[in-house]
Amino acid sequence: MTRTGGFQDDDFWTEFHDFLFSEQRHTQAADLLGSSPLLDFPAGARVLDLCCGPGVFTVPLARRGYAVTGVDLSPAMLERARKLAADAGVGVTYVRADAREYTAPGGFDVALNLFTSFGYFEDPADNARVLRTLHDCLAPGGTLLLDLAGKELLARRVTPPKVVTRGEDLMVQTDTVLDDWARLRSDWVLVRGERVTRATLVWFVYSAVELRRMVAEAGFGRVEVFGGFDGRPYDENAERLVVRATRQD
Repeated sequence: MTRTGGFQDDDFWTEFHDFLFSEQRHTQAADLLGSSPLLDFPAGARVLDLCCGPGVFTVPLARRGYAVTGVDLSPAMLERARKLAADAGVGVTYVRADAREYTAPGGFDVALNLFTSFGYFEDPADNARVLRTLHDCLAPGGTLLLDLAGKELLARRVTPPKVVTRGEDLMVQTDTVLDDWARLRSDWVLVRGERVTRATLVWFVYSAVELRRMVAEAGFGRVEVFGGFDGRPYDENAERLVVRATRQD
């Protein structure tokens, strides 16, 4: 049995890659860019994809003509992202950096943090630092788009263990609510033949009200909340918690 150490452990991303970043997710990202009013940016916009992973969004963004920079801490994910861009014949700048510390003051027109890539630092102050990174990397008038599974949505979905299969591989995911809904723990067990790999992720979960406040405290103005990439309201029919905000200074 193998145990990985969570989101800062490169072995985790390597072992669970096929379940985290399926072909369906890549297709979904490309489809969203073609249909979402929230992901329609001015031609030639400079786009930062913070916590870009294996390039799920960076490559289709580059295909649409944006000047894209993907930032991630995982060497394994960046290697996959570079290969994906090369195979697609598009230019993407990839940078290995901690999301709390990456700096490019005023260097982007759009800053993205997508598919629940936020809230994983143990110290809440570090998660706030990520929002300030996103703020400081934007030029005045630039747009932030932050997408995650909101607390209200997770409350409907925390159920008995989920079982997912990919070919002959099997993964079991068990979620546990911690600290009066401040955090969530996800225990994963991956079975590949006789090999069993376990991993545990713990992250902070946010309601729309909490996330709106945090984004405003990071210096953003005109903070809007949506229930999906189609711009629907954040209500009982919401699919995601999507925040759009503007750097005003």
